[in-house]
Amino acid sequence: MAPDRVTALFFKLFSGLPRQGPGSAADTRRALGFVPDVGPRTRILDIGCGTGGQTLVLAASSPARIVAIDTHPPFIDALNREARRLGIEDRLLACVADMRSLDFADGSFDLIWCEGAIYNVGVERGLGDWRRLLSPNGHIALSEACWRKPSPPAECAAFWNREYPAIRSTSALLQAVEACGYTIVGHFPLSDSAWWDDYYRPLQDNISAFRERHGDLPDAQELADQCQHEIDIWHAHSEFYGYEFLVLQAR
Repeated sequence: MAPDRVTALFFKLFSGLPRQGPGSAADTRRALGFVPDVGPRTRILDIGCGTGGQTLVLAASSPARIVAIDTHPPFIDALNREARRLGIEDRLLACVADMRSLDFADGSFDLIWCEGAIYNVGVERGLGDWRRLLSPNGHIALSEACWRKPSPPAECAAFWNREYPAIRSTSALLQAVEACGYTIVGHFPLSDSAWWDDYYRPLQDNISAFRERHGDLPDAQELADQCQHEIDIWHAHSEFYGYEFLVLQAR
């Protein structure tokens, strides 16, 4: 399957979802609560914002000024339309940008937010590259996939070794971020509802509709099969893995 065709089908499958990965409004608010003194002068950069599920929670839960970035223009357009509808476009701006090559000035932000997206560059690289964007003693909040228990079943281990071989235990992740020069202000696991109610259940509905719309396209059916397999693995083996939400302060 050609890469551009895969990308086009992927975005069709994920269009209309409230979130593009596991997470919930409650988890976003809980993580924000670890960051002190968030006010109207606080500058937040939301990296890998998607359609802005967490971005809008940040805007509703604080008076901060927010810049949100993603590589997919339709996601950005949708988020900017929603900001205008809510009347918050004066403090929420979404723009197309690549997290691998951010050109904001040093010290531009007090808080960097990245829910379920830092895996695209790797935790160590992301924490290293983005550090210059933070003001002194600034914070980074991120969620990242982790092993919860050792010795996962073979099909679960095979899935993650194929999809994200860099996955590690929660304790190993915590050690890694501290080694990058950050203090862990707080951390907690995402709840099951953040996976199912806010992500997989809407995705499951999209998969069914996507199969019907693209029944004559083998590439589309293959993509739907892959996403269905991911959901099935979670149903069968979610006790072995999950997302950890971390709030860090640069040292």
